[in-house]
Amino acid sequence: MSAPELPLSAPLNVGFDYTRSVGPVLGRFVDALRERRVEGVRGSDGRVHVPPLEYDPVTAEALSEFVPVASEGEIVSWSWIAEPVDGQPLSRPFAWALIRLDGADTPMLHAVDAGSPSNVHTGQRVRIRWADETVGHIRDIAYFVPADGPDTETTEAPPPVAKREEGAPVSVVITPIHLRYQHSASPEESRYLRGLAEGRLIGQRCPSCEKVYIPPRGACPTDGVPTTDEVELPDTGIVTTFCIVNVPFLGQKIKPPYVAAYILLDGADIAFLHLVLGCDAADVRMGMRVRAAWKPRDEWWTSLENIGHFEPTGEPDAPYESFAHHL
Repeated sequence: MSAPELPLSAPLNVGFDYTRSVGPVLGRFVDALRERRVEGVRGSDGRVHVPPLEYDPVTAEALSEFVPVASEGEIVSWSWIAEPVDGQPLSRPFAWALIRLDGADTPMLHAVDAGSPSNVHTGQRVRIRWADETVGHIRDIAYFVPADGPDTETTEAPPPVAKREEGAPVSVVITPIHLRYQHSASPEESRYLRGLAEGRLIGQRCPSCEKVYIPPRGACPTDGVPTTDEVELPDTGIVTTFCIVNVPFLGQKIKPPYVAAYILLDGADIAFLHLVLGCDAADVRMGMRVRAAWKPRDEWWTSLENIGHFEPTGEPDAPYESFAHHL
């Protein structure tokens, strides 16, 4: 008897470049950082906030009285990071610290390059180590170093910069966001994914209500019983609902307009999201018959990406009542 196949597992990286406009308050703050200066803003109670707040925490009124503060201050509290992860200010061990700059009344969070936890303590004087190239971003402060210590070498990559004219005020900042983890598929999902690597679409049927789920879920969400019966489905189906994407965004691989649609495969009882191409976006409609357009076989792997998109078959549309209960 052969040993059962192990569930599939692979690293998963979910990320995007978070892009936001900074407005007049944070815009002035990052513009000052580009000039290697730090500015805070004074609230109604006289406290100076760094980084500056756009609205008063006491009265909720807009704030506009900017105050220059020092590039040196003291550590209020800290935590040692022995194993930095990608995207953090330093790739070597460092401390996250709340640092109150001289002239400010509120602390800011940033990294301290102290070498070891024995070299950092609450109340310690630290100063800014500016990035070699400042661009108008919080990462213009590369990190902090002990005030009485030497500068250390900055080796971290600079942040991405939004396009603007030379010398123009900063109006947009870009911050890469990434979540990296190891994802393990269930045994049912693993069989489905291995089927895709062979050009097969494998679902599972509930023995009670007889609904067919693809991708398989392992248990029927309606009856709560295991879905042990495997069903191989064809690569044809219908469009149930869809959305025409007209808005471009960073990292987009297809030029708008294009269609993202829920495809209900023939014999399945649940639709899944995929692209519909091969026709004008305006021609896509509910009930349209479609077929999978598979990528070349040498590009197949354990992924639904093996299907590049779905495209119209040219067959008559399915009547609405045939799929209305799946919406």
